[in-house]
Amino acid sequence: MSVRVHVLQHVSFEGPLMIASCLQSLGAQVSMTKLYDGECLPSIDAFDALVIMGGSMSVHDQAQYPWLLQEKQLIRDALAHHKRLLGVCLGAQLIAAVMGAAVTRNAYSEIGWFDVTPTHDVNN
Repeated sequence: MSVRVHVLQHVSFEGPLMIASCLQSLGAQVSMTKLYDGECLPSIDAFDALVIMGGSMSVHDQAQYPWLLQEKQLIRDALAHHKRLLGVCLGAQLIAAVMGAAVTRNAYSEIGWFDVTPTHDVNN
């Protein structure tokens, strides 16, 4: 049985093209909710893993984007059901906020792709 991965997309220009292509090449079934189009969130039983994409809004903007409250609840439920999660930009911030971390505005903008350099982790 293949893994069912569901993608939450916040804005039309932040799609999961490379991530979805990679997952599909590995045999995963990929479905998506376009939150910016008012699509409904899936039930917790509809997926094995959740990919939460980026967006221009903040995790604190639920007055302007009321679906953020429902999305945060889905993330809480996914964590409680031990689902796999991947957060990209805003998605990572949403996971952090749901887990109790403080999410604040960065001093500088981080938009786009950046090189990642491995470092030595003294805790391992």
